[in-house]
Order: sequence, then C-alpha cells, then structure tokens
Amino acid sequence: MIRTLKSAALLAPILALASCAGYQLGGRKPAALASVKTIAVPMFANATQHPRAGALATSAVTNAIVQDGTYRISTRDQADTVLEGTLEKIEYTAIRGTRLDTLFPEELANTITLKWTLRDARDPTRLLASGSSKGTSQLFVSANLQTARNNALPEALDRACEALVSTLANGY
Repeated sequence: MIRTLKSAALLAPILALASCAGYQLGGRKPAALASVKTIAVPMFANATQHPRAGALATSAVTNAIVQDGTYRISTRDQADTVLEGTLEKIEYTAIRGTRLDTLFPEELANTITLKWTLRDARDPTRLLASGSSKGTSQLFVSANLQTARNNALPEALDRACEALVSTLANGY
C-alpha cells in the first residue's frame, strides 16, 4: 500500500508536466512576421464622408496594438514595419423599424471596412501582410442622428482594429 502511494506521488508530477506538452507561454506570430518587434502607424486615410474618421481609425488601431502586446508602437524611422490603412466605407443597415412605419428605422447597425497593408520599414516595396477588417456596432435613431452615428463609430472601429491586430499577432 505504501509502495503504491509512493509510486503515485512520483508519477503525478510527471503526468502533470506531460499533460501540457505542446503549449507555450506567449503568442505565436505568423512566420512572415516572426522578426517584427515594432510597428509605425501613420495616419489612416479616410475614403468616407465622415469627418475625422481617419484619425479615429488610427487611434483605434494603435490602442489595439498596445492592448495586444505582441508588437510595440514606434516612430517610422525606428520601426521594423509600417502599417498603412484606409477607412474604406461605413454602411448603415436597419435592424428594427417602427411598428406602424417599417420604412422608418428605430435601430441601425453600422459596419465599417478597413483596408490595410503592413510593409517593411527598410524596404517599402516589400509587403509583409495585407487584408481588410470589418467592425460593427448598433445605434438607436434619435432626434440627432448625426450625434448617434458619431457615438457609434468608435465601437465599430475598435472591433475592426481588434480583428486587424489579431491577424497580425496570431495569423487569424
């Protein structure tokens, strides 16, 4: 009985260590970005009619990079890569209409589309990654629709930028 307990006590730590085989601490970058440590983020272009949306997108992507922690933000002359992007479009779709007039929406969803490219800072012709990211949020139609749209845009941008950074940090 005592021999069995001693054997079990010795075997338990070995099994515990073997159970986590294959796991590692920290993220696993895509192979093309394994050597990248810093990213410069110049102002995103704005292809929409929404004022200052490019600045909001730039702020959202830098916040997402900082929160993820895989890469550091740096100036263009000290960075390994440069992340360039464009806010392509903002689309509004009706989620719910009024009971008496279905053409008048009570609630809208806004979907934004970001197109981005990650280039080598030393050789701008070398493209490391590219893609597009989408983010959505919802808003209620009120007396001041412009304010409601302005308030909903940062949330949609945050979601799109989280998807962008997830692609850069994890490959998906």
